[in-house]
Parts: sequence; structure tokens; C-alpha cells
Amino acid sequence: MTGSIRPRRLRRTESLRRMVRETRLTPDDLIYPLFAVPGEGVRNEVVSMPGVYQLSVDQIVKECTEVRGLGIPAVILFGIPTEKDATGSGAWAEDGIIQQAVRAVKAAEPDLTVITDVCLCEYTDHGHCGVIEDGDVANDATVDLLVKEALSHARAGADMVAPSDMMDGRVAAIRAGLDGNGFDHLPVMSYSTKFASAYYGPFRDAAESVPQFGDRRSYQMDPANAREAVRETMLDLEEGADIVMVKPALAYLDVLAALREISDVPLAAYNVSGEYAMVKAAARAGWIDGERVMMETLLSMRRAGADLILTYHAKEAARLLA
Repeated sequence: MTGSIRPRRLRRTESLRRMVRETRLTPDDLIYPLFAVPGEGVRNEVVSMPGVYQLSVDQIVKECTEVRGLGIPAVILFGIPTEKDATGSGAWAEDGIIQQAVRAVKAAEPDLTVITDVCLCEYTDHGHCGVIEDGDVANDATVDLLVKEALSHARAGADMVAPSDMMDGRVAAIRAGLDGNGFDHLPVMSYSTKFASAYYGPFRDAAESVPQFGDRRSYQMDPANAREAVRETMLDLEEGADIVMVKPALAYLDVLAALREISDVPLAAYNVSGEYAMVKAAARAGWIDGERVMMETLLSMRRAGADLILTYHAKEAARLLA
């Protein structure tokens, strides 16, 4: 080989590789999802998500203490109520499962950032993300209820709310509701780009939110559309979103990269349940090195432009990073 350009010179040792590493992953980048259920001492493993559990509030608190000890700065809470109804009224109940969990976690771990998912799918008896009218989810009627839900989370002590429903105009409505009730300091992390994806299957087992009819393609985005993702994100930013998110992450790294190019606001990626389950299943079968694939996957999301990653791998990754 002639010439003096030899890129391998800077790959020769681990020390050199660390010195020139372009993208870094730290526990500060991670948000850990948790599923809250009624009861006490409840720790039900989700069959399709090994290592992930439905947890009663007392167990959620223990988990959050461990999370904080690992240097992970935030959790996001999803709730499974005792009873469900057509409008998902448990979502904004003062003594609802999420409201209980928020109060308990903030009392035990005040420095941990507690984010709440704002959606109705876990609370409705039909499994859709809003009020059903004429066989479909009614946008504006649903938005009114999402505002009530976000406000109930804020009153319980949540540090951030994260609407995931994909209704038009919900960020502006939630922002106005928060501001008008003394919560102008509370950030909104919008699921601005949420695709109608097959990667959500295991999550729906964990959250008990499988639609009882039809699907969610009339409100979640078509996986084919990248330009629409940009438009959705810009709309949410105009409406007051403080952080925007792409969900799922791994099959949509091009969307993450495109959004990073057009905006300098914090960008989150959701490493979703199906992505997690595939890694776990292949690792258990001995087909892949699970830890290396996990870290490579998370790093790819950071490299594509994500500032924050919501991931069920958060605790495992934080231990390895330590």
C-alpha cells in the first residue's frame, strides 16, 4: 500500500479508539419505562419481554431507587387500571394508578425525573387511544380528555408529560391547560412521530391495550412517510413541545437523522418493545451476543441524532457503561 493515509492507525488500541470516538452513550441519555398496576407486592413478568414487569406502586418505588442508583435520570410511567371504560376515565382519576405511582416515587426519590405517558389506550375497554364515535377515534373529544389526564398527572407531581396518542392539536391544548393551571414550568415531551408499527406487540401485552376492533392506522402514522414525520414534528414544536420523539427508533433511523437536521430541540427515540424482545429472544437462543447487540443498537440511535433514548434496556446498559 502506498501513501501515508492509514485509518487503521487510530483503531490499533482501545485507548486510541476511545480518544477518537465520535458518538458516546451515557446513562444520562436513558429513560426507563415502567408499568404500574394495582395491588401490593406485585411483580408480574411480561412473557414477551423478558426482564420487564408489571409492578405495583411499592415495587415501582423500589425499581426507581435502583434506577437512580445506576445514574439513569428519568423514568416514564404507564398505568394499567383495575377497571376500564369507554372513555378511559381512570386516566385522570385523582387516585388513579399513575397518580398514586407519581406521588409515591416523588416522595421516595425526589431527584428522579418522573415522566408520565398521556394516552387513553391503557384505560379504555376498547383499547383505542380515544373516544369512539362512528367507529373511529374522535379527535377533538379525545383531546379534551387528554388535557384532563395531563393536568391530573401534573397535580400528582409529575415532572414532565408525554402525549403519545397522535391526535391533532393535542400539544397546544395540553400546553394551554398546563399554563392556565399554574404548570407553565412543566415540559411536554411529544410523541411527535409515532408510526402505526408492528413493533409494538409486546408493549400491548405489558399495557393490556390491544385494540378490541380495527387498528390504529387512522391516527398513527403510515410507516412509508418520512416527509410527513417532519411536518408532524414541526407542528408539535409550533404548538409548544419541549422535546420531540420518534417511535419506533430502529427501523426509522432515517427519520431521526432528518429531524436532527431541521431542529436543535432535544430529540428522543423510543427503543420499543418489539426491538427489545427480538434482541432478548435471539440472545437466549444463542444466536447473537445480546449485550453487544444491545449497545450497538442504542449507539446507532445516538449516532442518528437522538439526545434521549427510552429503552427497556436502560438498567442493563447503565451497568455496562459503569
